Amino acid sequence: MKVEQAFTALADGIRKHGAPVCQEIDGELWFPEAGGESYELRQAKKICSECPVQLLCAKYALVADEAYGIWGGLTPNQRDEIRKGKTSVETALARSADRVKNFRLKEKR
Repeated sequence: MKVEQAFTALADGIRKHGAPVCQEIDGELWFPEAGGESYELRQAKKICSECPVQLLCAKYALVADEAYGIWGGLTPNQRDEIRKGKTSVETALARSADRVKNFRLKEKR
């Protein structure tokens, strides 16, 4: 798949499902400090795990070779593992979602 095709698929998914939550949240959340499982990282992954375009977003990031940030719930290291053939995108997403399944987002006050 080419970058343009992945972008079009993602854009079509957004048109079908509406704007994803990530477009309404502070951009810094998607670029947490490297290393460890910080609150911000878990928060980003939790939001992604509930997004209807998560898979399309993750696939776009892989094809576009996004080197930074959380895309579709995947970190740069997870995307590298997929590119190297160590895991599949579906397995990486399942593992990522499993790590945050009991994580609770703080409510805005």
